[in-house]
Amino acid sequence: MAESFLMEACVDSVESAVNAERGGAGRLELCSSLLEGGLTPSQDQEVEVMRKDIELMKSHGADGLVLGALTEDGQVDAELCMELLAAARPLPITFHRAFDMVNDPVVALETLISLGFQRLLTSGCDNSALEGLPLIKRLIEQAKGRIAIMPGGGINERNLQRILEGSGAEEFHCSARSSRDSAMKFRNTCVTMGATFSAPEYGLKVTDVRKVSSWGCGCFKKQEYWFIWMTKTNSNLDWNIVQGLIKQSYPVTSLNLL
Repeated sequence: MAESFLMEACVDSVESAVNAERGGAGRLELCSSLLEGGLTPSQDQEVEVMRKDIELMKSHGADGLVLGALTEDGQVDAELCMELLAAARPLPITFHRAFDMVNDPVVALETLISLGFQRLLTSGCDNSALEGLPLIKRLIEQAKGRIAIMPGGGINERNLQRILEGSGAEEFHCSARSSRDSAMKFRNTCVTMGATFSAPEYGLKVTDVRKVSSWGCGCFKKQEYWFIWMTKTNSNLDWNIVQGLIKQSYPVTSLNLL
């Protein structure tokens, strides 16, 4: 087991980003829709938005990109990934949890390595990294250092040590969030602004400084901060937020494709 680990915290607000940094996280993933688990491009027009976002993020000084794409039969979309990797060069690229939907993880891992991805985020093709631990361990053994394997999905203070010791991973991905009540005093309980199973209208999920710091117990490696933004057709990156983070000396990266 490694002597130190890198914690990547996924965040969806400036407050969560700052809290994760204060707690000692080594890398941040800035997302726009954690509740939905990511946004999936399903049309050519949406993929074109992604291409433009890559160019935009590079022009704003991004340090890396996170993306993933599958074919309809559950294989890594090598053609599209190759195109996006070329557009992203020379930035390092992570393939995210689209991997957990592949039909053959052993073959998919070799495809990612051959394409030139530097890192894979995965729950071991299961509902959580703990449940997928056996596969995560096998993937790390298969990779033999050719690509970094980063467990993610349902990691918390109760299972973190078991996942790290059981997998041999040197970095992990989590949200480290706590629930917080909204500051709204007037509340219209008759209206839900979203899907039936959306988050509570007057509740917030925010990265918890104490969780981030306590999970690490001082053993985190420090690395560059990566900010990843998920986008979809007709959505606009909030560059006021991104540029504000840059002014606070946070290197910013990129885009998340499923």
